[in-house]
Amino acid sequence: MSVEVGTMAVVGLAVLIAGLVLMRPRYQAAQGAGKLLIMGPVFEAVALAMFAMEHFTAARALATLVPRWLPAHLFWTYFFGVALLAAAISFILWRCVRWSGLLLALFFVLVVATIDVPNLPSHLHERLFWTLFVRETAFACGAMVLAGSVWPRASWAGSALVRVGRTILAPIFVFYAIEHFLFPQFVPGVPLEKLIPAGFPAPHTLSFLIGMTLLVAGVGLVIPRTSVIAAAGSGTVLVLLTALFYLPIFLMEIRTPMALEGLNYVGDTLLFASTALLAGFDGRPIPELDRELVQEPSRVITA
Repeated sequence: MSVEVGTMAVVGLAVLIAGLVLMRPRYQAAQGAGKLLIMGPVFEAVALAMFAMEHFTAARALATLVPRWLPAHLFWTYFFGVALLAAAISFILWRCVRWSGLLLALFFVLVVATIDVPNLPSHLHERLFWTLFVRETAFACGAMVLAGSVWPRASWAGSALVRVGRTILAPIFVFYAIEHFLFPQFVPGVPLEKLIPAGFPAPHTLSFLIGMTLLVAGVGLVIPRTSVIAAAGSGTVLVLLTALFYLPIFLMEIRTPMALEGLNYVGDTLLFASTALLAGFDGRPIPELDRELVQEPSRVITA
């Protein structure tokens, strides 16, 4: 096992355990679908911590992705590694979530603006390019909704962030759903270039089911009465996909040169799953804690 893979796996597991322990009060206070949504920040933190470690252990490789016009490529690779790790810590400690969510959204917007948009003219007809383009956009929207959900209730900014994030996420889910229907041979969730392993039972059925999940969720997100259920349902399905599909593939590849790629697919799909869960946040998944804030404004538990 390489240093990159070992570090990412160990840190990801540690963040998962810490996050599940620290989220217990919020989980106990949540009701209904909120008990599923409340796990979103924890899964988000796991994926972010894994990718932060990759920024540290594979810095020179990732530095090649930094735009040429930007100086000190290696510095920016480490800088954003620290930023991703800081966001992960913020989410599991549930401190400064408003600002870490906003800054995380800004990070993904910068990725789209500086890496994807400049390459747009030369990749207009490439399926993989559009898949990656909307993936980073989706990650930004999930962080945006989370930030908006912990904004003061009376602020128009928080409501605007939630609405904008969901409005952009909905067509992205539909876009990915259509990709699943048109290209069922590629791995599901975020349908990149990896093919479903040979011998996997009913691969096209799996792609169809994930595609239908994303299609229904995309429609449900734009309907206020169904947005929470749509987010909770699709996020849960994607978490199960990560655990039951991508994690076994990674374990089979752990002693091969494909191990890092396999772990990246685990992180990518988990980040997409947590994005779906975050889309259901609107300040209501933890009503008991919200009432405490109203009764005792000095007790600030969400920055």
